[in-house]
Amino acid sequence: MDIEQLEKQAKATAAKHVINMLQRPGQLEKVEQYKRRVTRKKVSVEAMLKTTMQSQLDGVCVGLSQLSIALQEIQDIKSNLMTVNNLLQDLPDLVKKLQSVRSQNRQHSQYMTAVDNLKNLFSVPESVEKTKQWINEGKLLFAHHSLSDLENSRDDLLYELHKVPSQAPADKILLKAWFEDVEATSHLLEKQLRLVLSRTLNTVRKEPTIIVTALRIIDKEEKKDVFALQRQKQSGFIAPGRPKKWKDMVMEVLEKSVEQRIEGTQVEERSSNKMWLVVHLELTRQLLLEDLKVVKTLCEPCFPPHYNIVHRFVSMYHNSLSKHLEEIINYGLEGNEYVSMLSWVVNTYFGPELMKHPDLNINTNSLEPLLSRKIINNLQFQYLKNMEDNYTEWMKKTLQTETNDWSAGIPSEADQEGHFHTAAPVIIFQMIDQNLQVTKTIGQDLTDKALILSMKQVKQYGHLYRNAIVEFKTRHFEDRSQVLYFTHYMITIVNNCMLFVELAQQMKQHYWRSDLTNNESSVIFSSLLKTFQDLRDEAVQCLLEEAFLDLESHFQDLITAKWVSSSIPIDTVCVTLEDYFQDYVHLRAKNFEYVITEAENLVARRYISALFQRKISFRTHDDRKAAATKIIKEVEQLKGFFRRIAPKVAERVDTPFEAIRSLAEILKSEDSEIITLDIHTLRDKYPDIKEDHLFRFLCLMGDLSRSEIKNLVTFYLDRKDQKTSLSRSIFANIVL
Repeated sequence: MDIEQLEKQAKATAAKHVINMLQRPGQLEKVEQYKRRVTRKKVSVEAMLKTTMQSQLDGVCVGLSQLSIALQEIQDIKSNLMTVNNLLQDLPDLVKKLQSVRSQNRQHSQYMTAVDNLKNLFSVPESVEKTKQWINEGKLLFAHHSLSDLENSRDDLLYELHKVPSQAPADKILLKAWFEDVEATSHLLEKQLRLVLSRTLNTVRKEPTIIVTALRIIDKEEKKDVFALQRQKQSGFIAPGRPKKWKDMVMEVLEKSVEQRIEGTQVEERSSNKMWLVVHLELTRQLLLEDLKVVKTLCEPCFPPHYNIVHRFVSMYHNSLSKHLEEIINYGLEGNEYVSMLSWVVNTYFGPELMKHPDLNINTNSLEPLLSRKIINNLQFQYLKNMEDNYTEWMKKTLQTETNDWSAGIPSEADQEGHFHTAAPVIIFQMIDQNLQVTKTIGQDLTDKALILSMKQVKQYGHLYRNAIVEFKTRHFEDRSQVLYFTHYMITIVNNCMLFVELAQQMKQHYWRSDLTNNESSVIFSSLLKTFQDLRDEAVQCLLEEAFLDLESHFQDLITAKWVSSSIPIDTVCVTLEDYFQDYVHLRAKNFEYVITEAENLVARRYISALFQRKISFRTHDDRKAAATKIIKEVEQLKGFFRRIAPKVAERVDTPFEAIRSLAEILKSEDSEIITLDIHTLRDKYPDIKEDHLFRFLCLMGDLSRSEIKNLVTFYLDRKDQKTSLSRSIFANIVL
């Protein structure tokens, strides 16, 4: 360390410190105060330095003292090692001198062992026979005690021979041959213990002491196994037949007996009883419940705690049952057997009827699923596949029944309110409801899948229904005399379609989960509703087509020279429609309103189309005015007719007949300026009216030249608003 350099740095630091303290004149008055403060700090630092130095010196003194002691101890150890080394110089000679003593000691040990076991050696055959007799008489403790004496004698003698490496092998062979029956007796005892343990659940009810005795013997043998293995590690000697592992044998026997009990519950087969699986599963449930009650109440006190016998038995029953059910499934299930299996595995097994029974209340958290997720999914897939096949078959039969009624000319049935219908929608949805009720007992996940499948099948039925309706309609219009009740059938179809929609919505309310909002399910349900709503609309068009075919010639007579002086066409339209509407009262309320609305639109379109066909030309303003007056009168007649048939529908503001009135107002206009104004009003009200429509209508005005008509249409084109042209009205459906 550079002391001078440090001193310079300290002085420089002190100078800076003094400069900082004495920057202002007023601080000079505090110089004495600063000096006292620095002095106190200096004294404190000096005291700390002294203390530190003293501590360091004390540590050095202690260290030197310990080093001195260590040096002295090292010298003592060196001296002792030299003494020991001198003593060991004579050890090889001592070993040679004591070799004979060692040999005599080993021989003496063998003689002592032979003397100790002399009695057993001479009485081996007799002891073996007595042990076998006790085993046959069920006196297992006596038998085990005798067997233990024989095994101890044999093992001690063999161990003594093992300690003499130079001993002739013939001695060992002779000794093992002499004790050969001992090992056979041990196997006999093991066989008897297996028999006792295989009847544990029955024996523990009557004579639990037998089970306790067997377990005591097994525990003793386990301790002997542990001793034999420890001696093997130390000396390399292992007694014959060790380790016996009788505790493992206990679990093996119990597991096998459990498997046999579960397999024994299958008393019937599919060929003899269609409900064989239900019977088998119920017998299995009763067996498990009864056996586990016995285990919990009677076996648990008999078995040592370290066996954890209740948990062991639960695991054995669980694993054996799992394998057994997998075998049944691999053998093949049919029909409702999938439901029985799924319901039992998912609900019954882990439910209050078995594992959660009040008498058991077993903790199943540590158990694996009874069947793997893959098997469960496969069962669900097969069940849904069977459900799909049943749906397909039942729906085909239902549709076939309905089409047969059409061909047979059987009149439609009416409900209490007079509405025509068939049982098809109710039958189909009752079938769906039954399936969903069953799946609901299994689990929500399967119910969701079944619900989606059901919606798909109902939608598919809608497509089949539509094909049948189209075929039926085509056949009817080829020869309308063949089908007597076509109108009734179409009314029935319209009502059925709406009933399908209502029943589907009810199904959704009952089974649709609030969190079931995935795209697939929502799209399928929306598609289902749209299928039958569209089919209802198509059926309504077929229904009205039947009526309007009879009116076609009368619509052709509108806006003709014959029409000017006759009211027959429009009167005939009203009379004919009224005749058909008498059948339409069998429609349900919503369907009736829709049919009347569509009929209004069709009549209005046909009337407007007649105005656009240029079958007549009004040469004078008076002719035009008279025609417009007649048109307005017929519009009022049609509105009155529909108001009488369906007041709620006819009173709507956006009635299509107003378009005819607007055209009539243009027809009776006096000059081109008023016509232009009326066209402007018409355009605002019906922005989607086409130029061709307007041109053809203006051609009715024979007093206007073609150039004037073109100017009016051109003015319409120039003033047309592209935004409002996107709106749709009755003119959008009129194709020329």
